[in-house]
Amino acid sequence: MATRKNSTDDPLAPVTLAVGQEDLLLDRAVQQVVAAARAADADTDVRDLASDQLQPGTLAELTSPSLFAERKVVIVRNAQDLSADSVKDVKAYLGAPVEEITLVLLHAGGAKGKGLLDAARKSGAREVACPKTTKPAERLSFVRSEFRTHGRSATPEACQALVDSIGSDLRELASAVSQLIADVEGTIDEAVVGRYYTGRAEASSFTVADRAVEGRAAEALEALRWSLSTGVPPVLITSALAQGVRAIGKLSSARGGRPADLARELGMPPWKIDRVRQQMRGWTPDGVAVALRAVAAADAGVKGGGDDPEYALEKAVVVVARAARSGR
Repeated sequence: MATRKNSTDDPLAPVTLAVGQEDLLLDRAVQQVVAAARAADADTDVRDLASDQLQPGTLAELTSPSLFAERKVVIVRNAQDLSADSVKDVKAYLGAPVEEITLVLLHAGGAKGKGLLDAARKSGAREVACPKTTKPAERLSFVRSEFRTHGRSATPEACQALVDSIGSDLRELASAVSQLIADVEGTIDEAVVGRYYTGRAEASSFTVADRAVEGRAAEALEALRWSLSTGVPPVLITSALAQGVRAIGKLSSARGGRPADLARELGMPPWKIDRVRQQMRGWTPDGVAVALRAVAAADAGVKGGGDDPEYALEKAVVVVARAARSGR
């Protein structure tokens, strides 16, 4: 059969290469292709294979011409783990893809199976990036994108609150966004997120840090105890405390200016500049130094340097909250 010209924007391109290790994004790349194929032909045949199921000769069998010219989607997961003989089959197919058939290769990226990855790219395959989100800023960007995709608006504070409450699992974040947009009309703000995820927000390490750097010792200790009782790792709490105190130190030593300018200078989003400005009232340079030493001691304590991690955290929270009021 004749080959079809590739289009990087077309889910029905002959070959789609989804590269990365973020399961949600990989699944979405597959779903997009399958949905497009079934929109073109409701009877599309979908074959979803693990790497060990694609034996030598299997791809040729699945992509052989059909008397009924049926549309087909062939999905190969963990393509980096294919055997050498199966890789040869795939490379040969990349040179002459079959019309009405869409091949979807899911590849983790990296050195393993790089030859197949390079060959797919060289063939002009449509590529979808599915990188693992490892940084809080990436998860925040994901949440904002989810709201935009659904045509809904959410305040920066609401997006941050959702990330703080839910954590790093993109599936859970996507589910939370879907629930909010289904249940709430209009712009979604921080108060709405708080109503839906109160228990989880209270257990957030960032909630502990926020209350501590604001000088609200009693509330910080309450949030700390709740966090520990619900399984938040102590090391995440010391990390959040350190981030909170460092942000205050960085902003207090920076030159004045617009939030956007300071954001670029300090590597913070503009909305966080505004929040830290509110939190830094009452802080002094000496207070920042004292707080950082206390947090460092607590961090050592929760990593095996002390007998009672909970006490180490409580002590650090009290010191940070006291330092937050040292200039008042």
